[in-house]
Amino acid sequence: MEHVKRLEEIIEQKREKFIEVSDRIWDYAETRFEEYRSAELLCEALESEGFSVERGVGGIETAFIGSYGFGKPIVAILGEFDALSDMSQKLAVAKKEPIVEGGNGHGCGHNLLGTGSLAAAVAVKNYMEENNIEGTIRYYGCPGEEGGSGKTFMVKEGLFEDVDFALSWHPMDNNSIMSVNSLANFQVYYKFKGKSSHAAATPHLGRSALDAVELMNIGVNYLREHIIQEARVHYAITNAGGFSPNVVQPNAEVLYLVRAPEISQVQEIYERVCNIAKGAAIMTGTEVEIVFDKACSNVIPNKVLETVMYRSFQELGIPEHDEEELQLAKKIHSTLSEQERNRTKKPIQNVKDEALSRWLDPYEGPLPLYGSTDVGDVSWITPTVQCTTACFVFDSSPHSWQWVTLGATSIAHKGMLHAGKVIAATAVEVLQNPELIDEAKVELKERLQGKEYISPIPKGVLPSARS
Repeated sequence: MEHVKRLEEIIEQKREKFIEVSDRIWDYAETRFEEYRSAELLCEALESEGFSVERGVGGIETAFIGSYGFGKPIVAILGEFDALSDMSQKLAVAKKEPIVEGGNGHGCGHNLLGTGSLAAAVAVKNYMEENNIEGTIRYYGCPGEEGGSGKTFMVKEGLFEDVDFALSWHPMDNNSIMSVNSLANFQVYYKFKGKSSHAAATPHLGRSALDAVELMNIGVNYLREHIIQEARVHYAITNAGGFSPNVVQPNAEVLYLVRAPEISQVQEIYERVCNIAKGAAIMTGTEVEIVFDKACSNVIPNKVLETVMYRSFQELGIPEHDEEELQLAKKIHSTLSEQERNRTKKPIQNVKDEALSRWLDPYEGPLPLYGSTDVGDVSWITPTVQCTTACFVFDSSPHSWQWVTLGATSIAHKGMLHAGKVIAATAVEVLQNPELIDEAKVELKERLQGKEYISPIPKGVLPSARS
């Protein structure tokens, strides 16, 4: 695999540029479909490297595609760059300490994800130039993964229909090939409208929307016993009706996220949740408006591409860390509870107290992933492969302050750049052996077993920063 060394050199030569991009996105910490500065920064970085960039694709202001080359095959590398609300956290400190109370933060490492993919795209582009390799390399700027399913909207608009294969990754606490069966999901607002009244003098004249939300939540909690074990149902009360207990609340709303292994199962549970909402409205004399927010499909793994990526990962090895990095990792790791330290099965012996994963997990078949990702929708359209690299302390969880605090440190940078190398090496290996694309497409067809992709997002639903 002679190309691996050259791709590694290209990324290392530009490492400071990539680190600067990632750290600036960490600072921006923009949430779903509002990643204006982050998206523009990535667009400018692509243009400076010779890519042509189309902004605002798929009707989404912060979605874009950077392209280089022409003709087939067409390779897609997926990048994300959105943050999470209420995840603000100071850098490189071993305690929860927000920069801004209630502010945003990169609790899932998407500043790294988007930039690691950028590094991969740039390396592949340069290698194609140097070696006269035909084809097209595309960087897909995919906004709103966190609660927005940006890729699902992009797939719905046909932006991946001519892609031959796609590659992505995710910052994690381990180094692995991400061979998973994720959960599909629907995200839906239930907005109740009642009638205000004085809560003491004339309560009988009021109709409480907040009561309806509470009754709905109770009903769904009883439903949990009667759905499949693999399903997950979460909610957040997004409007509790105000701050005046002496007023019967006329408006209240709750946001539900329903997950299951297949879209058909999500649909069934969703319909039952809707019936509970309607029942809560009847019980309280209120009205309910059901507003579909977003959805995404389950991931279809691809062993052909995963095997290539695993070989590339083995060839590249694992990043090394210096003593200062190891000490910082140990401090962060010490903040985890005993339960957190034992939440995952350890792939090798005697690693209970390891603060950083310094090994490549064995490649296994598809494993269950009880989270969701809009990469799933891409994987229904074209063969798709993902990896993870250790950017955070071992055993730590996504959407935690421990992830935010390391997200712009040298530990995270090393994992990010390594992911870029793994993705680039995989892409070039497949480009130089086009029969692998045919094999991957045959496998995708076999895994779908005759099922055709149908967008889980209903007609008329548009991406939005908030409802």
